[in-house]
Amino acid sequence: MKFRILFLIVLTAALLPACNFTLAEDVTPPPNYVPPTPLPTLGNLFPEQAPSLANGAAIYAEKCLPCHGGSGMGDGPQGIQLGVTVAALGLPEIARAASPAQWYEVVTRGRMERFMPPFASLNDQERWDVVAYVFSLHTTSEQIEQGRALFEANCAGCPTDFFQDQEKMSTLTEVELARLINQGNDQIPAFGANLTEDELWAVAAYLRTLSFDVSAETAAASTSTPEPAAVSGTPTPAETGTPSAEGTPLEGTQQAEVTSEPTATSRPGFGAVNGSIDNRTGSDLPSDLKVTLRGYEHGADPSTGPAEVVTLETTVNPDGTYSFGDVELPANRIFIAETVYDGMSLQSEFAVVAEGDTSVNVPPIILYETTTDTSALVMDEVRLFIEYGDTDVQMYGVYSFRNPSDKMIVVELKDGAEVPFIKTPKGTQSLGYEGLQDSQPFVSTDTGFAIPPSEGSYGLIAISTVARSETIDVSQTFDLPVSVFTVFVPEGIKAEGAALTDHGLQTIDTFNFQVYTSGNLNAGDTVAFTVSGTPAEGTSTASETATPNQNLLIGAGALGVALILAGVWMYLRDRNRTSEEEVDEDDENEFDTSEEVMDAIIALDDQHRAKKISDEAYQKRRAELKDILKGMM
Repeated sequence: MKFRILFLIVLTAALLPACNFTLAEDVTPPPNYVPPTPLPTLGNLFPEQAPSLANGAAIYAEKCLPCHGGSGMGDGPQGIQLGVTVAALGLPEIARAASPAQWYEVVTRGRMERFMPPFASLNDQERWDVVAYVFSLHTTSEQIEQGRALFEANCAGCPTDFFQDQEKMSTLTEVELARLINQGNDQIPAFGANLTEDELWAVAAYLRTLSFDVSAETAAASTSTPEPAAVSGTPTPAETGTPSAEGTPLEGTQQAEVTSEPTATSRPGFGAVNGSIDNRTGSDLPSDLKVTLRGYEHGADPSTGPAEVVTLETTVNPDGTYSFGDVELPANRIFIAETVYDGMSLQSEFAVVAEGDTSVNVPPIILYETTTDTSALVMDEVRLFIEYGDTDVQMYGVYSFRNPSDKMIVVELKDGAEVPFIKTPKGTQSLGYEGLQDSQPFVSTDTGFAIPPSEGSYGLIAISTVARSETIDVSQTFDLPVSVFTVFVPEGIKAEGAALTDHGLQTIDTFNFQVYTSGNLNAGDTVAFTVSGTPAEGTSTASETATPNQNLLIGAGALGVALILAGVWMYLRDRNRTSEEEVDEDDENEFDTSEEVMDAIIALDDQHRAKKISDEAYQKRRAELKDILKGMM
């Protein structure tokens, strides 16, 4: 892996312990400076309430599945494109060695060196919810039921409140739970002496569920979804599949498509699912506007991920309401509504069925008046990162902006590629754009994308390149007013321009950057400067002079995610240029002994035989494990 790629990976890793970095002590933020959202801070390393598996499943489907895959084997459609192996969280030997607190910290802080960003869009409880769900991926309902029966038979008098204590359970791995079963402590007697190894792990898996918000029905569910009695308007259950981040089932998922008319609820366990269209367009709703209701199950077999089991369609009433009658409402079923309006597919937030519910209200789908006028966007900050390669120089423009208007801004890409309100530096070759992973969600359109009204931050990165030379003239034009423009260049490189203020050499962990800023820029303004020099190699310093109450915060979260995308692009580009096979050293450090690698191979084989992992992911992972094993011999 070439130096510049290592540079980005090490840089992003350095951001993990640093929520921000400082500029010089005497720096005063420019007028109208709006600081970006900082990296999420860690709360208590235990949840305030029992994590919800149902909520965690919905979050996993949106945030985690694209990389980690439906069963947590690291075989998601985006994950297989990365230059590193995505952690196979669904493998027992991986999950058993981790505690919920450790994985909560990863979700909160990210693992930039593995291209995983921090998830600032999730609140504290939501992070615990998704962590709890991920811990269910390496178990089966049969194993949990076996563990429950063994626990009740061998430790009938054991206090279960010990295993419901969130502060205790968040720190315990399943390895430690198994040791507790065998050895006991001052509260729990040793009761595992006569258990086999498989039985020991089954009990440990069951004990883990005692600290989660999971119904008895879910914990003891069979591996197949029970089929409801056939009635008019009731869908048949879908084959196992996984919803994409947009809520659309992946190829191969089957579901019943039924036009539903509201009917009276007449059977226990069934009820109405209601919702509405919040019409903010100023026009009447189309008379034939359809809404589709999708229901997902996550509890039939925790290792398979959420599966779409309900697909219903109905026509929206003139007042914007809709209702689906006589729908099965088992606890923890997830419902999402969607409609197609003005060529855009729009969704509601999700609703989760609570135990005993006889009706469910899905959050409204909001329709906005649309406009192509991007002048209403507020550009909070633009950061330009300049990275030197052997023969070229890459420039990464990171744009953070909001849409505080009341209209959906539709962006039509010029020539099929150019974002009209973003300009790459003059004279550089544009290599494309990417949305930041933790950005507020964009809406896809046939000719581009749309930006719904939101005070939350949207993020785009514009990537461009120019031939390397001793002196490079950079001319950056802004289509929208910008509060702060910040330029980061490697140590040894200097930028000179009348509009730039030099803040000196700044340190992120052990990496140094020369930082420059310009602020309060108007639409149409251009910042011109010249960069020259040679990047320093192998030099670093430790900064101990920061004054926290005078810090100018730079959003480490957005920086890290931007560099994730940059690192991915650079990796893929260099991989296409050369046929050299490069080994990621982190993979070699994944296991301490050859016995652990053998255990991983055996567990992987078991997962494949149980059809819980695709052939492609199985062959890829097994080859990696064999290579690691060979390196240990």
